[in-house]
Amino acid sequence: MDTSNPREERPPPKRGSPPAAPAPRDHLVWAIFNTLYMNFCCLGFVALAFAVKARDRKVSGDVEAARHFSSKARCYNALATAGGVVLPLLLGALVVTGVIHLSKLAQESVGFFTYQFSGSDDEDQ
Repeated sequence: MDTSNPREERPPPKRGSPPAAPAPRDHLVWAIFNTLYMNFCCLGFVALAFAVKARDRKVSGDVEAARHFSSKARCYNALATAGGVVLPLLLGALVVTGVIHLSKLAQESVGFFTYQFSGSDDEDQ
């Protein structure tokens, strides 16, 4: 008999009722952050309302309604975060490209409005 690698005898796992589904997240902290800092088109406030509803339903024991409101809160939080991050970046990119375009236009128009002296004038001969 080989005793170099002994096995531990473990009892088989007990089969009982399946574990209950985890409680849905209410996304309340994310909604508060979006309401205070990234409230694009009041989406952060709407997300906060749905997050509070999800927490109330979770506390009262209505898991299905809590999942429904949690899903809506997550959706509005994502929209508020995207609106708060993407739109300022897009606006900044538009301003930068506008400045570049205007500087090129100004450089081209300088040549049009300046008088160029040539080295060979007919009057000097």
